[in-house]
Amino acid sequence: MYCWMNGEYLKAEDLRISPFDHGFLYGLGVFETFRTYGDKVFEWDMHMERLHAALSQYHIHLAYSSEVLLEVVQHLNKHSNGQDGYFRLNVSAGEHGIGLQPTEYKQPNVIVFRKELPSAPRGTEKNAQWLETPRNTSEKGVRVKSHHYGNNVLGRFEIPSLAQQEGLFLTRDGYVAEGVTSNVFWVKNDILYTPSLDTGILPGIIRGWVIRKAASLGIDVKEGLFTKEDVENSSECFITNSIQELVPIRKLVNKQLLGKEGPIYSSIHEAFIKEVEQG
Repeated sequence: MYCWMNGEYLKAEDLRISPFDHGFLYGLGVFETFRTYGDKVFEWDMHMERLHAALSQYHIHLAYSSEVLLEVVQHLNKHSNGQDGYFRLNVSAGEHGIGLQPTEYKQPNVIVFRKELPSAPRGTEKNAQWLETPRNTSEKGVRVKSHHYGNNVLGRFEIPSLAQQEGLFLTRDGYVAEGVTSNVFWVKNDILYTPSLDTGILPGIIRGWVIRKAASLGIDVKEGLFTKEDVENSSECFITNSIQELVPIRKLVNKQLLGKEGPIYSSIHEAFIKEVEQG
């Protein structure tokens, strides 16, 4: 794997982080995952807006502009024979001593990782199940994509294969939250439902796009607090993230769903493909 760190292009095996980095000591860091389409990042500005909001919350200063970081992404693709890639832009707090002395972090470690895209074709269906691990609460109202990923890891342990399944979290109050690596949508009576950000879920980039696009297509969208019975009584269900895009769910526990044949999923998925392919 070929990467970029703090202004230098390096092989993955040559990357070095101090054990005194507060990203290691205290999990103080944030990241964005995304893929490219013809060397462009879908909703790049939204990724950067979310990243900067998280960095501001933790007083981490990022010296590199979004333009520079996008050039890095494109260069890494060029180094891989011009192929689109799967990226993680990682910003950890940087090196400080043991203890929570700093009130701001002015020299974070910034890394851009690139790996090959998953080989599963678009529209590949998954099954889903409810997780026993409850979704933890966010630190400050709106969840950020942070290094504090232990809750997701515990959820992932319950799933035999994330390639074929997704696990869905409930909050401690029993409301539907999100997947281990995704946001979740479902359809009942031609209405598209998704959990509110009040449940403490990540404001996913593709989640936001789906809500806006569905509304523009004349599909009624409702965000709110819902129980797992609400989802189990649906006709369609799909999950979203920036790498896998829109993934149809064929089976939830013992409930058979329409999967990729779902009309609302199909309509939104078709609009997504059209938009990303047009650039």
